[in-house]
Amino acid sequence: MFAALAAAEKGHSVSLFEKNEKLGKKLFITGKGRCNITNASDADVFFANVISNPKFMYSAFYAYDNFRVIDFFEKHGVKTKTERGNRVFPVSDHSSDVIGALKSALHKSGVSVSLSTGIERLLTDGKRCAGVALADGREVYADAVILATGGVSYPATGSTGDGYLFAESCGHSVTELSPALAPFIVKETYVSQMQGLSLKNVRAAIRKGNRILFEDFGEMLFTHFGVSGPLMLSASSLVGRQLNGGGLTMKIDLKPARSAEQMDQRILREFEANKNKQFKNSLNGMLPAKMIPVVLELSGVDPEKKVHEITKEERRNLICILKGFPLTLTGLRDFNEAIITQGGISVKEVNPSTMESKLVSGLFFAGEVLDLDALTGGFNLQIAWSTGYLAGNSIE
Repeated sequence: MFAALAAAEKGHSVSLFEKNEKLGKKLFITGKGRCNITNASDADVFFANVISNPKFMYSAFYAYDNFRVIDFFEKHGVKTKTERGNRVFPVSDHSSDVIGALKSALHKSGVSVSLSTGIERLLTDGKRCAGVALADGREVYADAVILATGGVSYPATGSTGDGYLFAESCGHSVTELSPALAPFIVKETYVSQMQGLSLKNVRAAIRKGNRILFEDFGEMLFTHFGVSGPLMLSASSLVGRQLNGGGLTMKIDLKPARSAEQMDQRILREFEANKNKQFKNSLNGMLPAKMIPVVLELSGVDPEKKVHEITKEERRNLICILKGFPLTLTGLRDFNEAIITQGGISVKEVNPSTMESKLVSGLFFAGEVLDLDALTGGFNLQIAWSTGYLAGNSIE
């Protein structure tokens, strides 16, 4: 949609073909239906949050940066607000307002929109793209074609990898595809006991052997199969491909604001206040109810044991669990649950200043179909807006 608008602004006659029955089907579910339009941080923060090929994004980002995106939606009637982490949302919290603004802008720009219209193949002689063949057999000729078909995540929204096949048919290479911003599958069965439990302000460290691959602070969620939530989704983009070589160990610091010594003092105070209680009834002030049975099990202390009988060594073991709750990551959930796709059309074969193919003239790319991905926080949509604008604006 953004690419079509940019091309129309240049005075071109633009046709947008959408295989779904409506525009913006995937956009509708972004940000849990609230649509995290972009991120209001500085450029260096944006580039730090792009995982794959950030340097490729320089021209596109500076051609249409996050503040231009905010300005675009404000001018098209979508009032915005900035939340924690500089995430930008519509004031209404409705992604439908964002889609509505884009549809209205397309209409005003004279873009011809064809819904429920699939593309069968590109019309090309191997050197130049001359249009598209539609699924119904019609051929549409054009001076330029922009592929903005997305990846393969959430295939129910229409992201079924068509663009990769179209690009490969023209000689382009597609890098390895994997789920990103996806929940982790965990080996330990005790996670299912904590299903639905959300933890805020925890620190996670993921290791391969003794090497730390990821360490950060944030919010996470236990599920019936493993862990999810913003902290875990970001981690998946950074370490997901390392899971191919076996499991990774993760330690969750449940109390990162306190040192081990401070935790010991806190536990001693709890134990003093509950000295005649059984161990299993002494942790309510420190842990969520769903977590207590698991911590009891991991501690190895008899849950029936009186608090005043607990040894210094047993207390140390408890501190180790609270400061390093152990989990083994064995895999990621599949593309049906991944927010984005890691991998895509190789950016080595695309001109970063125009988004045009280096192999086939008149063929441009935009968005997730390219080997570009970022962490959560509005950065992936910014990639879409910036590359879409640059592709549409670069057509002569």
